[in-house]
Amino acid sequence: MTLILLYLLCGALAGLWAGLLGLGGGLVVVPLLNYIFQLNAAVPDTLCLRLAVGTSLASILFTAASSTLAHARRGSVLWPWVRPLAPALALGTALGSKLAVALPVLGLKAFFACFLVAVAIQMLRDEHTASRGSRPGLALMAGAGLAIGGVSSLVGLGGGSMSIPFLRWAGLNMRQAVGTSAAMGWAIALAGSLGYIINGWGAAGLPPYSLGYVSLPAVLGVAAASIFFVPLGARLSHALPVDVLKKIFSGFLLLVAARLGWELFMAWGAP
Repeated sequence: MTLILLYLLCGALAGLWAGLLGLGGGLVVVPLLNYIFQLNAAVPDTLCLRLAVGTSLASILFTAASSTLAHARRGSVLWPWVRPLAPALALGTALGSKLAVALPVLGLKAFFACFLVAVAIQMLRDEHTASRGSRPGLALMAGAGLAIGGVSSLVGLGGGSMSIPFLRWAGLNMRQAVGTSAAMGWAIALAGSLGYIINGWGAAGLPPYSLGYVSLPAVLGVAAASIFFVPLGARLSHALPVDVLKKIFSGFLLLVAARLGWELFMAWGAP
C-alpha cells in the first residue's frame, strides 16, 4: 500500500509539472522512483537508477499524451514542427538508452546530477532566449532532435528542458514551445521505454512484474495519477505567472543533485 501511494504521489507531481512547464514530469519521477526502489532491499543499488529512468520514460507515454491533448485543444501544438523532429528524436533516444545501460551506475548518477544542476541554473537565471527569426533547416532540426533525444533517454526525461529553449530560439512563443515540446516528448518516451525494455531484458535482480528496466506497477501508479493532474497544470500555465514556481522547482532540483553528489562522494570514498 505504501508503494502504491508513493507511485501515485509521483504521478500527481509529474502531471502537474508536465502540464505547467512542458517538462514531461521526469525531473520529478526519476529522483523519487530512484529512492522508492532503494527502499526495496531486494533490488540491487546498481539497478535502482536505471529502473527509475526506464520507468519514467514509460510513464511519460501517458503524461505526454495527456499534456499534448490539453495543449492541442488550446492551439499551442505546432504539428509541422513535430513531424520533422520526431524521427531524429526517436533515433537519439534509442542510442542514448543503449549508452545508459552500458554506463556504470556511478557514471549515470554523476551525469544525472550535473544535468539537474544545469536545468536548475537555467530556470533560476530565467533568461529569455533570443529568437533566430526563422525556422531552422532540416539538418539543424535533425541534429537538435538527436541531441535532445539522446540526453533525455540518459536521464529519463521527456526532453522539455532542452526542447523548449530550442523551440524558443527557433521563433516559437512560450506557449507554443511548451505545447509542441509536450508532443515531442511522446516520441522520446516511446523510443526510450522500448530501449530500456530491450536492453534490460533478463537482467538479474529486477523487481516482479518488470519488463527490462521498466517496472509495470510503478508505470501504472504514476500514469494513473499524472493524467488527472496534467490538465490542471496546463490550465495554470495559461492562467498564472510561473516565475515563482520555477524558482521553487529549481531549489528542488538542486537538493536532489546535492543528494546524488553525496551518494557519489560516499561511494568513491568507500574502501
